Amino acid sequence: MKNKLHLTTLLLLFINGLSGQSFIQAYADIANQVSQSNVTNNLTEFEALGVKRRGTQPLEDTYTWLRNKYLGFGYTAAQLQEDTFTNGSFTCKNLIVTKVGTLYPDTFVIICGHYDSLNGTGTNDNGSGVNTILEVARLLQNVSTEYSIKFINFSGEEDGLVGSNHYVNTVVNGTVPKMDIKLVFNIDQVGGVAGMTNNTITCERDTGTPTTNNAASNTITNELITCVGLYSPLNTNLSYAYSSDYMPFENNDEVITGFYETNETTHGHSATDLLVNMDPVYNYNVAKAATGAMLHFAVAPTTLNDESFTTFNEISFFPNPVKDYLTINLGTNPEANYLLKLNDIQGKEVYSNTFLGTQQLVSLNLDTLSKGMYVATLSSDKTIVRKKIIME
Repeated sequence: MKNKLHLTTLLLLFINGLSGQSFIQAYADIANQVSQSNVTNNLTEFEALGVKRRGTQPLEDTYTWLRNKYLGFGYTAAQLQEDTFTNGSFTCKNLIVTKVGTLYPDTFVIICGHYDSLNGTGTNDNGSGVNTILEVARLLQNVSTEYSIKFINFSGEEDGLVGSNHYVNTVVNGTVPKMDIKLVFNIDQVGGVAGMTNNTITCERDTGTPTTNNAASNTITNELITCVGLYSPLNTNLSYAYSSDYMPFENNDEVITGFYETNETTHGHSATDLLVNMDPVYNYNVAKAATGAMLHFAVAPTTLNDESFTTFNEISFFPNPVKDYLTINLGTNPEANYLLKLNDIQGKEVYSNTFLGTQQLVSLNLDTLSKGMYVATLSSDKTIVRKKIIME
């Protein structure tokens, strides 16, 4: 949670004109599948888990609850990563769920929020953000996106952004090469206030230091504002990023944006941070806006026959599952040069090979790869083909 001043700047019409974004019916169809019953039930379940402080059973139970939610949506155990860290004298956990992109599997759009709480159950701060991320993850599970997505549930936020700092320092910067992040979309306290007219969401941009990515953050946040107007009934308020889990990313010179409630609760960090003091319909509308934004940011297909997702029927991969050698049928008119990349279920590139299209069938030795599922991307000057393959 954070306390902040808001700039009452409604920029939707202006930004629509600048960004060139337009309404996409396919995105609206998905955003409209956000479920009010899911939102209310998730908030109820989150509240019942108790006060989620470091070192407590409720915090561990909430981590398990989150894992089970993602598995229930259809994500596999291999897509779920446990990131442990020390928080004071306790061990806490971040939960990362990775959905591999089809065109840029090693570039990530991160949507994140914390699940720990302080002094109370944290149903608004930040069960509302957790709730929003869960609905986005549920609806995008079977939707192809060009960019990979990481759904991250951080712990340790209430202790000074401990979990997100750990993730940036040890995972983002510990990846070789450094993890390539398109943007970070943080969602913190978006439950609204019971009895008030909650019709505006605050969209947050980077105005701090380092200033390298401030302009890019401003652009992304303007796109977020547009998505809110296109895919939800909410108005928008433009403000600045402050004191939540996007800040370690901002300090790492990543591009950030975020959501925060405009009517700010008076129940934060207390035993009265409960569903009865929130507006679950507002949380539902925020989830619709976030879903539309993530479809835009990660670039989902706009129609079923979107050109960027065309399957080239002549090109095929076999056998699948693969034991040692993968054979690629390049079709009857191979191009001059090809690049094959394989990314594991976490989105990490594990194999890269260039070869000439001098023959129709090309066999590549993959016996150094571990068993599991991979996304194969075959590209040339005119062709991009993506396919999931399994190593046995």
